[in-house]
Amino acid sequence: MESNLLPDSIRPQRLQPGISFGSGTTGTLRSSSLRPGVTVPIAPLLSSPASLSLSSGPPPPPPPLQLHSLYGGVMAGLGAGLGPGAAGHCNPGNPAVLKEAVEAVVRSFAKHTQGYGRVNVVEALQEFWQMKLSRGADLRNGALVVYEMVPSNSPPYVCYVSLPGGSCFGSFQFCPTKAEARRSAAKIALMNSVFNEHPSRRITDDFIEKSVNEALASFNGNREEADNPNTGIGAFRFMLESNKGKSMLEFQELMTVFQLLHWNGSLKAMRERQCSRQEVLAHYSHRALDDDMRTQMAADWVNREQSIASTIAQELASTERELEDARLAGRELRFYKEKKDILMLAVGQLNAANTATLPSH
Repeated sequence: MESNLLPDSIRPQRLQPGISFGSGTTGTLRSSSLRPGVTVPIAPLLSSPASLSLSSGPPPPPPPLQLHSLYGGVMAGLGAGLGPGAAGHCNPGNPAVLKEAVEAVVRSFAKHTQGYGRVNVVEALQEFWQMKLSRGADLRNGALVVYEMVPSNSPPYVCYVSLPGGSCFGSFQFCPTKAEARRSAAKIALMNSVFNEHPSRRITDDFIEKSVNEALASFNGNREEADNPNTGIGAFRFMLESNKGKSMLEFQELMTVFQLLHWNGSLKAMRERQCSRQEVLAHYSHRALDDDMRTQMAADWVNREQSIASTIAQELASTERELEDARLAGRELRFYKEKKDILMLAVGQLNAANTATLPSH
């Protein structure tokens, strides 16, 4: 493989998430190879059907795992022929059914942990994650649950909650007060946290085999593809086997990184730098989403805006619609939330650059 001929000191730099050559202030190899930027239309990293759709998380009430949907989500995150917005709009289910399912889980949780009576879901959610930490869960940043209110002077109020692993949920009902918005977000997060502990939500050998077989059947693949890491289904198997023992929420948290890299065009840029699929998967399977990655992606959107005016505004409007649809459907939101945050960071960078170039009087 061509990439294997590169010196060890160069290969990791090619995996930075930036896209455009010379886009950084230094013009170093780091900013031109593995950075996440992109300035041309996104092409697939993996060869698989263009019609794959993304399943952002388990829609309540908890159905059996849709293995072909999980495959679609993985392929979307790895750039499987989807355009930047293809993983977008969620179709909200019946709001009454969603509310009933959430309330049922909250009541059941209260019954088994606090006895009968009204449960404080905000406290219950925090106690749930404290319990996981005390039982040895690998929570690198602690067990703190973080709430974020959307600024507003009038209802409906919206609140997001981020769980210790990074998963994000939001208030899914019409909330007349900020306190109610906080409780609504806590309810949906608690429900997903509880479901995530079920054995069926773990990636096991049996789960991997069933997932791969269903992917082969759904996309007319053959067994040789599943054993070849250079194919889409082979990469899918690699991702699952690399995350054996993890839960669905943990797997979704990992896939958010690949979804963002695809959305930003980074995967295409890495392919053009001669990075193999295996290199990309291995590198980003162990890299957390951090401020450096967000800043690099934001810089790429600034470059796009400078080439084509209103690019950021259009993408931001589309992202906000996706986020709203997903929130009302009770889905996991981190991918959409991160996209919005990156675009807002790009707006800040653009404003700062414009201010710096204003003539002084």
